[in-house]
Amino acid sequence: MATTEQGNGTTASGISAKIPAAAHPLAKEPMEIASNINYHARYSPHFSPFKFEAEQAYYATAESVRDRLIQQWNETYLHYHKVDPKQTYYLSMEYLQGRALTNAIGNLDIHDTYANALKKLGHELEEIVEQEKDAALGNGGLGRLASCFLDSMATLNLPAWGYGLRYRYGLFKQRITKEGQEEFAEDWLEKFSPWEIVRHDVVFPVRFFGQVEVKPDGSRIWVGGEVVQALAYDVPIPGYKTKNTNSLRLWEAKAGAEDFNLFQFNDGQYESAAQLHSKAQQICAVLYPGDATESGKLLRLKQQFFLCSASLQDIIFRFKERKDGKDSWQWSEFPSKVAVQMNDTHPTLAIPELMRLLMDEEGLGWDEAWDVTTRTIAYTNHTVLPEALEKWSQAVMWKLLPRHMEIVEEIDKRFITMIRSTRIDLESKLSTMCILDNNPQKPVVRMANLCVVSSHTVNGVAQLHSDILKAELFADYVSIWPSKFQNKTNGITPRRWLRFCSPELSNIITKWLKTDKWVNNLDLLTELRKFADNADLHAEWASAKMANKQRLAQYILQVTGVTIDPNSLFDIQVKRIHEYKRQLLNILGAIYRYKKLKEMSPEERKKTTPRTIMIGGKAFATYTNAKRIVKLVNDVGAVVNTDPEVNDYLKVVFVPNYNVSVAEILIPGSELSQHISTAGMEASGTSNMKFALNGCLIIGTLDGANVEIREEIGEENFFLFGATADEVPKLRKEREDGLFKPDPRFEEAKKFIRSGAFGSYDYNPLLDSLEGNTGYGRGDYFLVGYDFPSYMDAQERVDEAYKDRKRWLKMSILSTAGSGKFSSDRTIAQYAKEIWNIEECRVP
Repeated sequence: MATTEQGNGTTASGISAKIPAAAHPLAKEPMEIASNINYHARYSPHFSPFKFEAEQAYYATAESVRDRLIQQWNETYLHYHKVDPKQTYYLSMEYLQGRALTNAIGNLDIHDTYANALKKLGHELEEIVEQEKDAALGNGGLGRLASCFLDSMATLNLPAWGYGLRYRYGLFKQRITKEGQEEFAEDWLEKFSPWEIVRHDVVFPVRFFGQVEVKPDGSRIWVGGEVVQALAYDVPIPGYKTKNTNSLRLWEAKAGAEDFNLFQFNDGQYESAAQLHSKAQQICAVLYPGDATESGKLLRLKQQFFLCSASLQDIIFRFKERKDGKDSWQWSEFPSKVAVQMNDTHPTLAIPELMRLLMDEEGLGWDEAWDVTTRTIAYTNHTVLPEALEKWSQAVMWKLLPRHMEIVEEIDKRFITMIRSTRIDLESKLSTMCILDNNPQKPVVRMANLCVVSSHTVNGVAQLHSDILKAELFADYVSIWPSKFQNKTNGITPRRWLRFCSPELSNIITKWLKTDKWVNNLDLLTELRKFADNADLHAEWASAKMANKQRLAQYILQVTGVTIDPNSLFDIQVKRIHEYKRQLLNILGAIYRYKKLKEMSPEERKKTTPRTIMIGGKAFATYTNAKRIVKLVNDVGAVVNTDPEVNDYLKVVFVPNYNVSVAEILIPGSELSQHISTAGMEASGTSNMKFALNGCLIIGTLDGANVEIREEIGEENFFLFGATADEVPKLRKEREDGLFKPDPRFEEAKKFIRSGAFGSYDYNPLLDSLEGNTGYGRGDYFLVGYDFPSYMDAQERVDEAYKDRKRWLKMSILSTAGSGKFSSDRTIAQYAKEIWNIEECRVP
């Protein structure tokens, strides 16, 4: 914008002179909102005073929206304090929040007024929204689920909080170079986040290392070691069209002035003078630091304990604060006011930490503390993969958390005694059921076992997953506590994942249902089934899908330089890169498709279904095979996309730096999405739900929530292939016995890679993982070769279906119509009623 008064009425500060800078924190009219944005640009400045460009406008707009959130927040806090309901505290190492601006103005129902206000200031809302960086607090589905849950808790007016860590650099920013994936530090906090509010009055000490002292009365206390401070940052979480605004509390680790050694510093010993400051900074520097070294393991354990200790101290403090002034209260009331949910095994240390706080700080005996702890804490399991079921070295635990190891030993001892006295039939199973694995080669603490023994409820996240947990992973515990195990099929928020990311499709749904109530009652979508054959709906649906595809094509051109045809079938697989998620199966299929197109005559090619295959996701920095898969996708794309014979019929694109904001462009523009994990390995998946909700058809295996999605939308609207979960062990055994006969198409695709068709990079180690009958890194553990032929057959069915526009549009509409079950509102309502026992507490 101009920075003088020439012609467009802007002042020397670059801000529109026609609009006064006046504080209107609760403004409703566009003119007043524009004034309030102007006020923040002038009086909450973060930049030199001569600019009001898009970036400055974003921060001023965010602060203007935050005014209203703070008002609702304070009312919510006050209301919960007065009513004193039972509250849930959700502990998660990850939250993938995505951008907050669109979500906030959408949930507050002020989108249009803000768009108008920004126009008056010479800016477009779309351009302003683009200035926001995604908060880098998570990795994949686990973190995004936690964020959907927070949205639903607020929308359902439930008294519930999230707790997490304020990572400085998050996971990593992915760049694709000639070498493949490269990782860089994420810069989301480089300037600052306008959505967080630091609570300087909420600080708790967190101790590491040290030793346990026994006092004269026999009680024990943890002393010495190093103590860092946990400082709270709060992020407001608004509900949809409701006043309730809950909180995501993120902890940052700090050291104080007294920990800075001035004498050493003046003596030139700069590093050692600020040693604790540097150690504190490491705790929240990155999400999942590499743990190949002992120091890496210690840092990860520190992160987990830091989250648990700070959160539980906070929860206890608030419980006592509410009891303050009441004549008599008992610790036994704690579980009737507090529910703690552990999102996977990362927050397992909440169990021994709550025990320690109750016994050592509050003076309870073991039995009373155990009763309170087991009635308070519940555990969500997200995986059956052995490497993800955490096992911590006992030596590392004793070193970092000596008091907690004493408590874990005691829990284990009492559990073993209980089994020996009540379930002699299980005695032979104790070696796998107990918490401490005392194998002399590698003694470890089994975190999942600790969770199951100590929680009042254990849940899986899709029906198939929960069944596998009960039948296999935790079968012996089920025989002791059959009612402890539940299923809570995951869900997604319909606000972010349809209403806000695809306004065109949302408006059509609202028009045909004659109500927008579906946004917080997703079951209403079933009404669309009545119109599944309606030609007018087909035409509107197709134009909304096309608008989303064009937006996606523009984005792909901008970030990759590849031009893609919006008339081709958009086929997308986006998720963490992992061998069990089988991006390798996808790219091998694409390679086979490319080879066949090359062999066809120009006339034959014209009869094929043109397709654009997009793959995106981050490979963990030290996961070599996953990084080879990323490299292969890029190498294939480089050849296919520049081949003039076939590039009208096939494009292969790797979408870099996949995150929530990228998903909000990809998912609405998708027509086919791939959820092709080896059956029995994906706990649930939630991107499958987002795609289905947006009218995208799924090609997939009977794994995770795919099973339930297929039931809800109708099996004729789902492209199914592959072995089932119960066949997998038998197929692996047959493979070991040398009985596997590979499909010629599979062999052809591998041979084509080895021929050097996609460059000189050595893909043998990757292809070797698919060869042989057994052995580490060999023997095709994830059954890519076994499932390849049925996958290719299913892809042929996709090509045929896509040619019949009417049929495809009907399937797309029925996909959306059948997605009602997969709202996180439904999931959270079930958690509230069946696990947490909490009720709505609506702010009047």
